[in-house]
Amino acid sequence: MSAHAPFDAAVVGSGPNGLCAAIVLARAGLSVVVYESRATIGGGVRTAAVTLPGFRHDICSSIYPMAIGSPFMRTLPLSEHGLEWIHPPVPLAHPLDLEPAILLERAVDATASHLGEDALRYRRMMTPFATRWEALAADAMAPLGIPAHPWLMGRFGLQALRSATSLMQSAFRGARARALLAGLAAHSVLPLDMMPSAAIGLMLGYAAHAVGWPMPRGGAQQLSESLASLLRTLGGVIQTDTHIACIDEVETSGPILFDISPYHLATIAASALPEGYCRRLRAYRYGPGVFKIDWALDAPVPWRDTACALAGTVHLGGTYETIAASERAMWEGRYVDQPYVLFAQHSLFDATRAPEGKHTAWAYCHVPNGSTRDLTATIENQVERYAPGFRDCILARHTMHAMDYEAYNDNCVGGDINGGAPILSQLFTRPLVQLNPYTTPNRRLYLCSAATPPGGGVHGMCGVYAANAALKRWRR
Repeated sequence: MSAHAPFDAAVVGSGPNGLCAAIVLARAGLSVVVYESRATIGGGVRTAAVTLPGFRHDICSSIYPMAIGSPFMRTLPLSEHGLEWIHPPVPLAHPLDLEPAILLERAVDATASHLGEDALRYRRMMTPFATRWEALAADAMAPLGIPAHPWLMGRFGLQALRSATSLMQSAFRGARARALLAGLAAHSVLPLDMMPSAAIGLMLGYAAHAVGWPMPRGGAQQLSESLASLLRTLGGVIQTDTHIACIDEVETSGPILFDISPYHLATIAASALPEGYCRRLRAYRYGPGVFKIDWALDAPVPWRDTACALAGTVHLGGTYETIAASERAMWEGRYVDQPYVLFAQHSLFDATRAPEGKHTAWAYCHVPNGSTRDLTATIENQVERYAPGFRDCILARHTMHAMDYEAYNDNCVGGDINGGAPILSQLFTRPLVQLNPYTTPNRRLYLCSAATPPGGGVHGMCGVYAANAALKRWRR
């Protein structure tokens, strides 16, 4: 630590949680420094030219319903700092083999019209929560406690605190509605017969109707840059190319917040935390990883069902049964020939992503933690299944297996992009079972990464609650 300790507080890591934590601290009047080990800020919210000149690809996350719907981020004047949200005409398409694609549209009724016999059931499931998104998000994206809207949360809990399989079997009769919910719930990176896969799928569905599934114009990096710009106007300082290996390197005698994994916190702060506590941090459970491909394309994706070209995001996986088998396999360390694939197509709606007349595409599937297997052919086969001729459009590709992700971002342990397995025992008590999940035995040190509630997703709320905990505890 510097002898002069020039900053009142510090944040290690410049992902969205770290930047939001720093903004909360700066707004409270503290001088704040953010340390980022790489040359660019953003953590899992970065954009780079990884294929050909002029093609901009989001390296990790890419579509942001939870950012635009975040109880904190939506209050920030990010448009004044360069952020422009682009909303595709349709948030999500879910193609099927022998029938029209399912479209998750902004309007609940429009989506229900794609679901046949389950139209009324879908409206009843979605409408009460999509119309009260702000109240729901404020409670659902918070640490465990007494909700501000107990009746709403109670009703949500009856649907959400169960497995997606249980929910869809009780709620829907037809294959189309079940396939749509399966694709949403599979974002949980859990087997669909495990709790709380239903909660994650429902929240994404509500968000699609309430706030959309948008992308930042120019790429994910623009969201990070807008947060950083706001922080700088509040007096915050960001130091890139600064790797913190030990807390003694941090230039503050005040609170330090870590937007990093529990494993790495146990390493960096080993000298300042009890060994037993560090052992528990190292035992934190991580979830499956991902295999990711970015493509530079010579033409738009040639979807068999052209309605898929209306959507920014496309779920490739077919029926509930196929998606469920894919997610169960990766959880058990196995691979399948037809995995559930999350696919995004930005350049149809954002001309800044590719040279004129060219296009980009982005996709990943879930894989066992620590996987190094190359699944390029497997994913491209799945795209070809719904877009014959896709391979003929490819100019270049860039791939990352699970361990490439860990090398790119230390927080992605074994390729886990969600900061830890979202199993029920780690839903509200991540990373450890304790009264306040953001604190440590050392009153100067706090964890603010996705390994704290409310977990994975680009929303910044882990940073907000950790910063509030630090302010309350440090100022006593």
